[in-house]
Amino acid sequence: MSDRVIELFLFDVLVAILKIEEVSKRFNNADELKHDFMAWDTTIREFEIIGEATNQLINNSILENHNRKVVDFRNILIHHYFGIDEDAVWSVINDYLYDFKKLIITKSKNIDETLRTELVKDLCNENAHLLFVVDILKQI
Repeated sequence: MSDRVIELFLFDVLVAILKIEEVSKRFNNADELKHDFMAWDTTIREFEIIGEATNQLINNSILENHNRKVVDFRNILIHHYFGIDEDAVWSVINDYLYDFKKLIITKSKNIDETLRTELVKDLCNENAHLLFVVDILKQI
């Protein structure tokens, strides 16, 4: 098992969500997103990160088990990479991601203040080139 601070997985999820939001806002529909291979691959990769981090958060009782659907979505993306339904991905982005982001932000704000401050500072430095990420992290 890793010595990684478990709460850091909350920020892994948040940063991945922010990246998906940033990439997907350039597109009007699922088909446009899928046909831009860099945007599509980025989106799928960030969903994989969200799913793996969510699994860690569930296993460590930071998120509740009903969030396992996020992990299940990740598993579909990983194991059915040759037949990913772009409409399903688009639907998750537009219909579910915002609420999950709100949950993750709430959980992040509930972390011990000293630890949260240290994690946010490190993540702001690590993501200094992504102002849309840094702006949100500073609000936490």
